[in-house]
Formats: sequence, structure tokens, C-alpha cells
Amino acid sequence: MPEPVSEYVPLAEVVRSGFVESVHFGSAVALTPDGRTAVARGRVAAPVLPRSSAKPFQALACLLSGADLHGPRLAIAAGSHTGEDSHVRLVAEMLAEAGLGFDALGCPADWPEDEATRHALIRDGLGASRERMNCSGKHAAMLAAAAVNGWAVDSYLDAGHPVQRRVRDVVEELSGEKAAHVAVDGCGAPLFGISLEGLARAVQGLVLAAPGTAPRAVADAMREHPEYVGGTGHVNTTLMQALPGAVAKGGAEGVLVVALASGHAAAVKVIDGSPRATTAIALATLRAAGGDVAPAAEFATVPVLGGGSPVGEIHALGES
Repeated sequence: MPEPVSEYVPLAEVVRSGFVESVHFGSAVALTPDGRTAVARGRVAAPVLPRSSAKPFQALACLLSGADLHGPRLAIAAGSHTGEDSHVRLVAEMLAEAGLGFDALGCPADWPEDEATRHALIRDGLGASRERMNCSGKHAAMLAAAAVNGWAVDSYLDAGHPVQRRVRDVVEELSGEKAAHVAVDGCGAPLFGISLEGLARAVQGLVLAAPGTAPRAVADAMREHPEYVGGTGHVNTTLMQALPGAVAKGGAEGVLVVALASGHAAAVKVIDGSPRATTAIALATLRAAGGDVAPAAEFATVPVLGGGSPVGEIHALGES
């Protein structure tokens, strides 16, 4: 049985023309650079499914398994790209070096998130495809890791496959927790549930890792190539561009992790699954923990439109 919603707390409200139209409930946690939990709102010790917020850890597992991941390749392995042509070309290169093509991808076919690219495909009479799916970079990395080790590539999504066992080990090591639940993500990959506190610890571990280490390489690739973590106009990309040195990775169903260069880290779970307020909540949570998020002030609120013009905003709520 799901836990009662009353255990979650109000994290953000939607205000339209001076009227509170709706409220997002959930949980949020922030850590100080020394690992202390400075902000804990809601059920931060309860397991969540991190969804695509786990991609940096999956990318790390592939890197540790010997996949040739660096720069943009490592960033797209840790990202949810928007399906632009540059993203697809990079995925094709990664697969080709492993002796594979797009047909080896185990993720489902999808339309690119980037609107201009989607319209171009429609004009050209093309349809949805696996390589345009936002997880294809992660899947290409998993296939590369399997190929370089001589492991089976047709079963790389099985929870017992060596790549996925390495992913679980990485998640458990970085979070300091044993996986509380094993699920199947929307892209077909295994997904390991950990607490929101554990999720914040895990992303903090990437940012604070020593230079030259594999965890630090993942963080650095994401920070240096944010356009491959998301894409044109994607909030993860634009947030990292606004906050130099930060790592940000959202996941489906209202999950987001953000770690600052200072080592402050936050994880958010909005229980209704909506992502529209997660960035504002994460920034407010980091600010409450002492993190400097001033350069990202434009992300502190989300406009509410009426007739195409702003008539209100979505903003984070403090302690009630």
C-alpha cells in the first residue's frame, strides 16, 4: 500500500491572478559539503525510484566497465538528450565503434523532445525511432560496455547482466544504501530504488570526487557539455549553464538532483509526478542549506500564463 499523502509536505504552489490554484506536495533534502543533512522535508528517508536522475550513476558504471566514454560521450551517457541531430550522430559513433547499429538499442522508439527536430522529421516523412529516444545515449554506453568486455549485447537490459550488476554496485556505493526496490524504467533498463537522502549523497559524491577519478569524470563531462545532458532549451542544460560547476539531472515522475560546485547537493521528489516546479524547489532547498544559487535567480519561479502572457507564477514554499 502507498504511504499516506499526508506524510508529504507542500513544496510549491501555483498562483494564477493572485489565486492559489494548486499545490505540489512531496519531499526535498539538501546536504552540506561535509555530508550533513541541512534540510529534510517530507519522507526523505523513504525509497524513491530515481528514474533518469540515476543516469549519471549508470554512466559511471559503464565507464568503470571499460567503455570508451569521455567528453560529450560521457555527458550523453549521463543525460536525457532531446533527440537533436548532433545527439543522434554521437550515439551512432558510440555504437559503430562497438560494431553495432541503432537496431541494437533496447530502448523503445520515440519522437525527439526537441520541437524543431520533431517537426523536421515529420516534414521529411520520418517517424519515431530508438535513436531519437532520450535514453539512447545511456543505452549506447551500456552496449559499449558489454561489447568491450565480450559480454552478451542482446541481454544487456537484464538485471543480472554484468553491466546492470555494476550499475547496482555503483548506486549502492555512492548512496551508502542497499537498493530497496528493483523496477524497470520507461526505457527498459533496470532501476534501483534508494532514499532521497541516498540520491543526494550519490550526486554529491560525483561532484566532490577527486580530480582524475571516474566519478569526477562523469561530473566534469556533464558540466563541460551540458548540451548533451539535455539539449536546446532543456532546463537541465540551461540550469547548468547558469550555475557553472553545477550538476543537474532530472528524472520522470517529479525527481531532480542538483549538486553545486561547492558540494551542496539536493534531491527532490514531487509526489504527483509533475516536473514543472522541481527546479524551483531544488534551488530553494539548496539556498536553505547555505548553497549559492544566486546566478540562477531566473529559475526560482516558473511563469503561469493567461492568454499567452504571464498572470502569475509557480514558486517554492518554505517550511510550513
